[in-house]
Amino acid sequence: MWLISKIKQVLLVAKPGVVTLSYPFAPHPVPKDYRGQPYWDHHKCIGCGGCAAHCPARTIMIRDVCQELRVMMYDGSRCTYCGRCADVCPEDAITMTPLYEMATGDKNDLSETMELFMATCHRCGRCYDHETGNSIDKMRNIGYRYDSIEMRAVIPKTTEQLDLNVLKETENFKRPEKK
Repeated sequence: MWLISKIKQVLLVAKPGVVTLSYPFAPHPVPKDYRGQPYWDHHKCIGCGGCAAHCPARTIMIRDVCQELRVMMYDGSRCTYCGRCADVCPEDAITMTPLYEMATGDKNDLSETMELFMATCHRCGRCYDHETGNSIDKMRNIGYRYDSIEMRAVIPKTTEQLDLNVLKETENFKRPEKK
């Protein structure tokens, strides 16, 4: 009796055929609106910092080198691909790509650094991109940020005017040692 039930089980299982994907040899297409690795279009980016301010994983860091130059760094090793950066970007400079196979042995392969030239307003002294207009006022992001890009650490310090002492403190920033 048990032999007949086992034969029925084997026939039932063998009927549909192969149902698994041959994944490494034929990749499965991603679904529509899949949020993979973000992509920055540096021609559209105005450097407003809205993406860095709204990133829950704090993967986007900003360093103001001088009044005219802003460095933005994306650390993809910490990114959760939530898409908040693309949602808040006023110029649609960030789009979510369907890339998800990004295994690497080097952390620097997942990071991206942009240097943006910023023009300054003669009236208030704040930076803006001279090609697209003053969208920084829309984001209400004023002043300088001092994140430590070298140590990949977000330092919550901003000042209205560039302070060289704060800049030196953040350049010498060291993460706490583990006990």
